[in-house]
Amino acid sequence: MKDLVSIITPSYNSAEFIEETIQSVLNQTYENWEWLISDDRSKDNTAEIIKKYNDPRIKLQILEQNGGAGNARNKSLERSQGRYIAFLDSDDLWYPEYLETMVNFLQENNAELAYCNYSRCDEHTMEPILKDFEADKIVTFSNLLKTCRLAPVSTIYDTKRVGKFLFPVKSKREDHVMWLNLLKVIPKGYPVKKTMAKYRMRENSVSRNKKNIIKDQYLVYKDFMNFSTVKSLYYTANWALNGFLKYSKIFN
Repeated sequence: MKDLVSIITPSYNSAEFIEETIQSVLNQTYENWEWLISDDRSKDNTAEIIKKYNDPRIKLQILEQNGGAGNARNKSLERSQGRYIAFLDSDDLWYPEYLETMVNFLQENNAELAYCNYSRCDEHTMEPILKDFEADKIVTFSNLLKTCRLAPVSTIYDTKRVGKFLFPVKSKREDHVMWLNLLKVIPKGYPVKKTMAKYRMRENSVSRNKKNIIKDQYLVYKDFMNFSTVKSLYYTANWALNGFLKYSKIFN
């Protein structure tokens, strides 16, 4: 039996997109997975749509109160039983070979963490609107401070090797903080240079509004990494510059 993969998903008002996401998981060639969805008190019929799928591997929990994506992910992580942790937001998609390719890579390369290329797509058509984000180099704590190459949709890690890592619930940059904490424990994460996921670029996404989250990014370094003010400003400036470059790679 192949090792169990735990898929971690927060859902909130995702009725418009959740069925596509579900289908992308059901289409996986790697079938030994559990899918832990924590619904963050959606106001639409997201939960009702999920309940229609009669697959015992899909485990929906409706949270008692809205607590944000980081808290919802933590609730799923607490229930997870798999060796490998994979993340999939409720509006993103995987190619059918994603889990199989990523798990095989971890096993064949004796790696704790791996990430792959992903397409950056229009919110409604899921057609690419930017060049694919490329998994172009080995990730370390040091280079992750300047730009976050790791996205939930394209990253997987081995809990048998590193344990579980929870998300801070008081940060709007919870993904980056979690990856940094993980890279404090392991020396590196490895690139898989193949596009196997689709990230839906939502107009109202927090990560798209760079100007509005400069302060939140600063606090990643100041409050969560315990850096000095000067050091925190230095890394915030690097992050802002790299973020501009990351989203400027448009098609000609």
